[in-house]
Amino acid sequence: MLLFLALVFSLSLAFSAASTTLRVGPGERFPTPSAAAAAARAGDRIVIRAGTYRDCAVWGVPDLTIEAAAEPVVITGPVCQGKALFVAGAPRLTITGLTFRGAIAPPGNGAGIRAEGGDLTIRRTRFEDNQNGILTAVNIPTATLVIEESVFLQNGALIGECAHGLYANTLALLAIRRSRFEATRICHHIKSRAVRTEIIDTEILDGPEETASYQVDIPNGGDLVLARNTVRKGPRAGNMRAAVVIGAEGIRHPTTTLWIEANRFENLMPRGTVFVRNLTAAPAVLSGNRFLGSVTPLEGPGTVR
Repeated sequence: MLLFLALVFSLSLAFSAASTTLRVGPGERFPTPSAAAAAARAGDRIVIRAGTYRDCAVWGVPDLTIEAAAEPVVITGPVCQGKALFVAGAPRLTITGLTFRGAIAPPGNGAGIRAEGGDLTIRRTRFEDNQNGILTAVNIPTATLVIEESVFLQNGALIGECAHGLYANTLALLAIRRSRFEATRICHHIKSRAVRTEIIDTEILDGPEETASYQVDIPNGGDLVLARNTVRKGPRAGNMRAAVVIGAEGIRHPTTTLWIEANRFENLMPRGTVFVRNLTAAPAVLSGNRFLGSVTPLEGPGTVR
């Protein structure tokens, strides 16, 4: 047993010693994020100096930390592989303090970040004026996408198919905390096919001119926790029927917990709308929510208290 523990400790030390900080920017060894991505090894830390980078990068090794040395760090493209400004092709990446702006791809689904590799954590990051803010393009049923203290502003497109503020394919968990989605141009602010979706302490706000559809779309069921959020449906909403919709494309995931608590929902449309439209057989529990404007709290199975 002691021999085993010593081996584990020595391997840990070797991994730590092998990891390197790669510095990016004018005057640094790596002038662009893509240059650092080509050189990065598992476990490395990539630190990017403030500036605007007309660049994109494909991150193909795991356990990377990619962060701003100082803000703003703006990534503007053009996109890599016809996909995204950053293509996250490996698991356990953490991205902090960056701004992704203006991602456009010919099919209409260019993303600030395209997640293809597994677990991904986003912190204090902005997504502005992209077709998709974040696009999780592949099904990885064991993966998690965690977004904290981030901003999604004026994303969304409809060129052939919808591109959203955020689109998550089949994952184990999508967790959004203390973030803001605002003025999504069209399609949904958040669309999640995750087995479990948690949206907490977040603002999801239509602007006065944009025509976004749903604030939250959970098309295949799965557990949902929606707590302490501020949600606003604007006067030009593209779909006036509801703000949060669960199960509109058929139930694929086990759905046992639909907990909608202490949210503030404002309807600015000249007609009434539904806050939560539940198309699953699982009862939704709405508790302590506040409504402004003409609102039906729940349509479908569940209780309101």
